[in-house]
Amino acid sequence: MTATSRQPVLAVRNLSVDARTPTGLKRILNDVSFEIAAGETLCLAGESGSGKSVTSLAIMGLLPKAALRVASGEIRLGEESLLGLPERAMRRIRGRDVAMIFQEPMTSLNPVMTIGAQMTEAIREHREDSTESPETIARQMLDAVHMTEAQRRLTQYPHELSGGMRQRVMIAMALSCRPKVLIADEPTTALDVTVQAQILTLIRELRREFQTSILMITHDMGVVAEMADRVAVMQQGRVVEQGDALQIFEEPAQPYTRQLLAAVPRLGALAGTTVPPKVTAHPPLPASPQPVLEVLDLSVTYGKKTGWFSRSKTPEPTVKKVGFDLKAGETLGLVGESGSGKSTTGKAVLGLIPFDGSVRIAGREVFPSSPSIMLPVRRSAQMIFQDPYASLDPRMSVGAAIAEPLVIHGIANASERKDRVAALLKRVELPPEAAERYPHEFSGGQRQRICIARALALKPQLIVADESVAALDVSVRARVLDLMLELQEEMGLAYLFISHDMAVIEKMSHNVAVMRGGEIVEIGPRAQVFENPRDPYTRALMAAVPIPDPRRYR
Repeated sequence: MTATSRQPVLAVRNLSVDARTPTGLKRILNDVSFEIAAGETLCLAGESGSGKSVTSLAIMGLLPKAALRVASGEIRLGEESLLGLPERAMRRIRGRDVAMIFQEPMTSLNPVMTIGAQMTEAIREHREDSTESPETIARQMLDAVHMTEAQRRLTQYPHELSGGMRQRVMIAMALSCRPKVLIADEPTTALDVTVQAQILTLIRELRREFQTSILMITHDMGVVAEMADRVAVMQQGRVVEQGDALQIFEEPAQPYTRQLLAAVPRLGALAGTTVPPKVTAHPPLPASPQPVLEVLDLSVTYGKKTGWFSRSKTPEPTVKKVGFDLKAGETLGLVGESGSGKSTTGKAVLGLIPFDGSVRIAGREVFPSSPSIMLPVRRSAQMIFQDPYASLDPRMSVGAAIAEPLVIHGIANASERKDRVAALLKRVELPPEAAERYPHEFSGGQRQRICIARALALKPQLIVADESVAALDVSVRARVLDLMLELQEEMGLAYLFISHDMAVIEKMSHNVAVMRGGEIVEIGPRAQVFENPRDPYTRALMAAVPIPDPRRYR
């Protein structure tokens, strides 16, 4: 299928966008052009900061006017030109004709409104002719995206859902008004592989049934291979290559495209090996007689009843009797579906939430209720959270955010801290001058690199990485993973690596634990779990991994 074989539903022609800076206007999007026909999927691929998300925001008329402006070009939805439309007209188009799934669901959902209130708001606005009630449509859409207990989810708030559940809510909201064009900005980043497979199937079904055109922005080349009719590769604000998906994957014309494809981690690439690949020549550290992390019978229950006179029933534990050890220089990969308890386990290990059982870090018992006891533990263990935007204070410069742990623990003077911040930024491939900027001035991938730099500031023994590379494009992800392996070899870091990306888990892990329903259903050496999985759930996870080969899906 090609966009030129029929009238394009969406056409972007010679679109250029300028950013307002203290030194004047800076061109960040330069002559971007593409078309999408009815029922076609075009994938925009490229590194973070290449202009993919800016392109989508320009189409939606959501560019922040104080920072960005469209310098030239044209955006047409059918016969209608979108540039220059008044805001009232654009409000009618958003949701009804063009809908968008944003990259970061927690910052896209209103924290003080229930899921049901947010979903029905758009349905009432754009589907006033429907014979079904907005509440019924909302529940049906949550069922369609495989949300458990859909009726109860409508009464909950965003903070009560896992990252993957919040993303499913965003997808359900976008699809609820049956738009002509669906813009999906990293729609499966927060989802585990099994739910990702279901969501991608759902999007393809919608495309077939309603001839919906899809502009998919993703750094996951497996998703590109599975979904794309055509691919446009972006670099530094330009489309450097565009063509049929098979052509892009099998005969890429540009060196940058070949670099992107080479950086894709492939499941099974490490078959027959027992440890992650070494990226440096550092000698191995001596084996530690004591684990850095010891977890025994860890259980977490949200919403416990309190007080003698409470009559409410004690809810079921979210995490149930989990146990494992982790030594210096080792990585335990923790995988499972969203809502399986992975992130809850990671937070409990660092004492960020109350738990039952025993957790010891570097020989010290973890007591969430005692800040004085936890202060030295915090220096030994750090966390990289899933959502980088929510992890950074928007009023704090990047340099201040990275230096904050050093200030809290009284390490170094102001000049030394500045030098250390510059060195940390360099380690995660950001320029030293980035220290003066603020989080909103960076792409999602760049913000995650900032969070990684902050976690390294105290030179911890243990890092809990919760989807720490999910927001990164493939080439930057490969470099960051190599950096984390290098730091592990240099410093003997222990990683509890939480991810839904099975290829990343395979690359990083010495041992793998598979979680389902709050329990570890399988744990063992990486080679054993990946090459000879015993549990049917583990085998289902492996089978759902997208393969970066478009011929598999043709």
